[in-house]
Amino acid sequence: MIRETIKLFLGLILLFNCKELYSQKHTVGLCTINKSKCFKGYTLLYPHEQSSVFLLDLCGEIVHEWKDDPDSRPGNTVYLLEDGSILKTKRSSKVTGNPIWSGGGGGTVERRDWDNNLLWTFTLNDSFNRLHHDIEPLPNGNILMICWTKKSQDEALAKGRNPEFLKNNELWSDKIIEVMPIGTDSFKIVWEWHIWDHLVQDFDSGKTNYGKPENKPGKININYAENASARNWSFLNAISYNVALDQILVSSPSFNEIWIIDHSTSTSEAAGERGGFAKSGGDLIYRWGNPQAYNAGSPADQKLFFQHDAHWMGPKSGDDDYGKILLFNNRAGADYSTVNIFEPVFDQYFWQYQKSNQKYLPANFTWTYKQTDSSAFYSAALSSAQRLKNGNTLICAGQSGYSFEVDPSEEIVWEYITPLKNGKSVKQGDSIAVSLNNTFRVKRYPEDHPAFTGRILSPKGFIELDPDTGFCDLTLNIRPMVKDNGAKSIYPNPLKERMFLGGIKHPNEVQSVKMYSVLGLKVMEVNDQNGFENGIPLPDILDGLYYVTLNDLEVFKVLVSRKQVKF
Repeated sequence: MIRETIKLFLGLILLFNCKELYSQKHTVGLCTINKSKCFKGYTLLYPHEQSSVFLLDLCGEIVHEWKDDPDSRPGNTVYLLEDGSILKTKRSSKVTGNPIWSGGGGGTVERRDWDNNLLWTFTLNDSFNRLHHDIEPLPNGNILMICWTKKSQDEALAKGRNPEFLKNNELWSDKIIEVMPIGTDSFKIVWEWHIWDHLVQDFDSGKTNYGKPENKPGKININYAENASARNWSFLNAISYNVALDQILVSSPSFNEIWIIDHSTSTSEAAGERGGFAKSGGDLIYRWGNPQAYNAGSPADQKLFFQHDAHWMGPKSGDDDYGKILLFNNRAGADYSTVNIFEPVFDQYFWQYQKSNQKYLPANFTWTYKQTDSSAFYSAALSSAQRLKNGNTLICAGQSGYSFEVDPSEEIVWEYITPLKNGKSVKQGDSIAVSLNNTFRVKRYPEDHPAFTGRILSPKGFIELDPDTGFCDLTLNIRPMVKDNGAKSIYPNPLKERMFLGGIKHPNEVQSVKMYSVLGLKVMEVNDQNGFENGIPLPDILDGLYYVTLNDLEVFKVLVSRKQVKF
């Protein structure tokens, strides 16, 4: 009788799951959602090779879009401001003949209101300068911008650059400018900092900046970098501001380091090594990730590997995670990336970051996320990570356009694949090769963010073609359909390679575990495994919806999702 009841139950389930059969084919857009666990809000998306900024709801539907000239491209970041306007970077799609061009190149910063009206524009892209990668809006309304500045061969040699590293006969250094917007297209540069003012080298003893890098950790070795012959030598790819400390963090993936500089200086002080709260002028007051960059460590000390989206967490004193730094560690392994948090040791009394044996502290990360199937979110470049207010972490593996959210137990509770191929929408079911849906970053804004006050955020369709419009409604809450007073559970859900049973009070309480497809076909049966303490390996089955029974009495709805996208 019990078995017949289960068959009838599964048969009734089938009537309500025709669309979930189709969900097994999801290759783009929303792939997984557990709305009871994911962070409520809207996701800002600005993919490469197209011109729109999208605001998506949790189901992957567009609730707002800022369109631009079809000829424009991301350059690379966008921020949503509290008044509902966006601050975005952009460039022309045509870069042939540009005096300065490399991946991450931008050129223009725009502020547009909620209705996409242009409020302010600024361009810096000429024979000697080009904005690139990232910007940082400041609390006072000013904007920090990263800019390449081209140096000639003679200028580089005068600073002690090894001629072997000048195969392109020029060098691009980096500077940071703080721009005050004025009117709709005017500006004032109120502060700036140049790497070029803070160089050291031990190659040419005849130059004024000659010295041992290990003795001058506040200086940057002009002859060190992962690709020393590249023109875009220092290659800063992220900038973040700590309002409580008045300090700027920048990320150099070619040095495999993050650097912190003192923003409390004047521009003239920032060009030297005196002044500011830290009394170090524009010299680096902290660097971390690769002590080899200043001859103070070995390969074993290196922690960062071509990192992206390095930024301060909880930038205001008193915020959760205040003072910690979060980043996407792209090339942590040969075929995997990690997401990491570390906490610099800062003495506010002496206003100094602490070191041990010439290496800045800490000695290691305080948190690391790495998937068991480690290649699932490997991305050699691009990418981002964001700690959300509920403790979840939103991660984007940029070169696969693969964004996902994990909760504190590292269960994946939301997955989304940018449904574009070279900027063009693809159909649900299509596959996308690596780097054809590049996504520099994603960011989730909470439902109560001031930008959304008084706004109507109704769904307006999907980016992808032929979307599965019912999928999200059917999978908003992935949880048991029948529960024993909430005691028993199956986890993680979605399942990957192994199933665990939760809420089991006695070792032999569960004698039988069976798994059925939505068609009612039994795909697995395991009996009397002494409580199943070590989990149950899943059979070789397709990703999708299944039903699991315990002792032929309780039925649980689960999702199998091994798909974490390998292209």
